[in-house]
Amino acid sequence: MQRLRVDQDIRSMSEFRTGIASFLKQVHDTKRPLIITQHGKSAAVLMDAGEYDAMQEKIELLSEIHTSISQIENGEGVAHGDAMEMILKKVSK
Repeated sequence: MQRLRVDQDIRSMSEFRTGIASFLKQVHDTKRPLIITQHGKSAAVLMDAGEYDAMQEKIELLSEIHTSISQIENGEGVAHGDAMEMILKKVSK
């Protein structure tokens, strides 16, 4: 996802309503999210569907890494050699 450009990527709800097609195109073309404000405060974020999927995948990966680190810190990890041996046994069956 591209970095937000404050001067281009923050729009009021009324601007969004009148120019929704152009804002959808902008989000798709730039791969940057669009912040939609209501009463001067951020209310929603519009982003490209592909960028959203990529972001979700990154979040899931980071969550798995965090879980792995916690397991290792709690002594629940498996040594590399042991893991390789377990995998090779399963593959050879």
